[in-house]
Amino acid sequence: MSSASRIDETREFIVVRIAVLTVSDTRTSDDDRSGDTLVARLEAAGHQLAARSIVKDDRTEIANILRAWCDDEAVDVIISTGGTGLTGRDVTVEAHRDVYEKEIDAFGTVFTHVSMAKIGTSAVQSRATGGVANGTYLFALPGSTGACKDAWDEILVKQLDYRHRPCNFVEIMPRLDEHKRRK
Repeated sequence: MSSASRIDETREFIVVRIAVLTVSDTRTSDDDRSGDTLVARLEAAGHQLAARSIVKDDRTEIANILRAWCDDEAVDVIISTGGTGLTGRDVTVEAHRDVYEKEIDAFGTVFTHVSMAKIGTSAVQSRATGGVANGTYLFALPGSTGACKDAWDEILVKQLDYRHRPCNFVEIMPRLDEHKRRK
């Protein structure tokens, strides 16, 4: 962590409610290692698992779950894993973009930077993405356990911690849907 990026111990930790969605035609709750990895990490960081599901690689089904969770006041953040590659069945990114009101362009860029340090130029094959919809953050991660660890450990654990300085996603959460409020 650079000296500009730090945890401010004078600020109180705020628990974030996170839903985890695994996108796969083959995974079940018995062998969803990437989903398990995300759940273990978010809970170890002090956050709450708000929901968890596995869905087939179907753009409409994925988008429907994302929208339902965005409408659920008990969900602050959605992290999906799987379906971000380049093959014909990889439609998670498209489903996310069907839901986004705003895309967090730099999330994919930073994820690629982190991945380059781990897997070299193979990082170019990832289409990790992030966005906001209905006051909820959404992040689409690759299906590999390593990619989920990298995204959580290097980006999300910091940005989902209210104490992280100089800024973080949590502190602007109350203003994500301010455009919908009456003036």
